[in-house]
Amino acid sequence: MFVQFVFLIFKLYKMVPRHIQKEILQLAKEFPVVALLGPRQSGKTTLSKMLFPDYVYVSLEDPDNRDRAKTDPRGFFNTYNQHVIIDEIQYVPELFSYIQGLVDEAFIPARFIITGSQNYLMSEKISQSLAGRVGIATILPFSLRELSAFFSNEKPTTDQIMLNGSYPPVFDRNIRPDSFYATYFSTYLERDVRMLSNISDFGRFNTFIRLLAGRTGQLLNKNELSVEAGISHNTVESWISVLEAAYVVFRLRPWFKNFNKRLVKQPKLYFYDTGLVCYLLGLRNAMSLSSHYYRGHLFENLIISDIVKENQNSGNRYGVWFWRDNHKKEIDLIIDRGQRAQAIEIKSGDTFRAEFLGALLYWRALTGAPKKDLYLVYSGEKTMEYMGVRVLNHHQLPLLFEPSP
Repeated sequence: MFVQFVFLIFKLYKMVPRHIQKEILQLAKEFPVVALLGPRQSGKTTLSKMLFPDYVYVSLEDPDNRDRAKTDPRGFFNTYNQHVIIDEIQYVPELFSYIQGLVDEAFIPARFIITGSQNYLMSEKISQSLAGRVGIATILPFSLRELSAFFSNEKPTTDQIMLNGSYPPVFDRNIRPDSFYATYFSTYLERDVRMLSNISDFGRFNTFIRLLAGRTGQLLNKNELSVEAGISHNTVESWISVLEAAYVVFRLRPWFKNFNKRLVKQPKLYFYDTGLVCYLLGLRNAMSLSSHYYRGHLFENLIISDIVKENQNSGNRYGVWFWRDNHKKEIDLIIDRGQRAQAIEIKSGDTFRAEFLGALLYWRALTGAPKKDLYLVYSGEKTMEYMGVRVLNHHQLPLLFEPSP
């Protein structure tokens, strides 16, 4: 049905262009090492092979390659010493120091393309061995703009988008979303979690991540999670950090700039992919999602995660935040562009209503923000300017990253 239709469209497109390609090719001119980081199954390997087709490819997920790299790193680099893609390099972190020695001998742009699925481990080794020598790009699952390449005249509903998520295998391998996420959770995620942290009770961790899914878009209350999951406060922080390292969740922090009012200090928690959230919440079809009490939070997660993706893909990496004061007045997202801040309110309704603008009008009165920086994103199709606020549908998010006027 819908996913089968998507699969047929994919066959026509062959390869969906990723909007981060331009940034990666620019980094390849500037650095001897280019690192493509991101979650498993987000397309890092496919993209690296497409952008660097003449490079030798070696995967350290292969036990033979991994064993050779560990036991004889010099011999490994005698074979793979330049113009090579080293996939999943976190399996042999000892290679970083050898790469440092090789790139310091002579500058060769994009001598090594490395990929990794574990943010903290990669960041630690990069900062230790490759600081100043590596350009980093984060490859996340498809953005809404990238997903649009799969759709002809038939646009999926918002609920279908949230259920299907945005991981490439759902689209290019004709995998049903619930089958993909079940496998993703029980294999890739479990394996990475065990590699990153010595978690012996995976059943309790399973409960914990489902509790997180039920709190996406809410203020992060570690004490409450600790009680409900039956784990210590320190374990809550440790396990959230593990999920951040595996590119499953991210924290959106509160914005404090230029305010003396008392503001909340806790971050909010979001998932990079709504398909995984739906799977964890037991939502398997659009009908169950459309009437679910959590639909509004899922739509908010969809929009904020997509803006995070567009931010990464553009290479700008503006600061993204939320704002909330002690009177519970809140702006869902702030994009800090230095000299200006864009305020974005998110509503899941399909029909625009004037009351959607209440928080933005409060924000304008408080800050004097110009109308060019006030946006409402909703689930409907009509776009307009109303009371000085630009009203967008979710297909128009790239407009937020247009150059400043």
